Amino acid sequence: MSVRHERITVATERREETVDITARVKAAVTRAKIADGIVAVTVAHTTAGVFVNENADPDVRRDLLTALERAVPREAKYAHAEGNGPAHVKSVLIGSSVTLAVRDGELALGTWQGIYFAELDGPRERSATITVIGD
Repeated sequence: MSVRHERITVATERREETVDITARVKAAVTRAKIADGIVAVTVAHTTAGVFVNENADPDVRRDLLTALERAVPREAKYAHAEGNGPAHVKSVLIGSSVTLAVRDGELALGTWQGIYFAELDGPRERSATITVIGD
């Protein structure tokens, strides 16, 4: 069994946005040269996240950010003094990692699925770790 870690950087341009990192994760799986296993994508930030969702219609990602804003409004009162309290709450709702199967050397995503980095307190340069484990 082999384990391979890659760190990627994600430059964001807005306070809240989603960035498609699917191609970068697929490339990391290819470089790992495994047939079967798993890949985990982890974000080590408390105001960002990573998720899997539809990749055909960009409105889905906009809807996600809109729904998060309704659920965790920026204008609400938060005790966190830095002013980014809602970003911390949203990152907990999205999650900081995803784990996916690798089958026959390929990332096992559904037809309409993509992997997205969620920026919730940008813009800034962020990072994620892609870990591929398998044989």
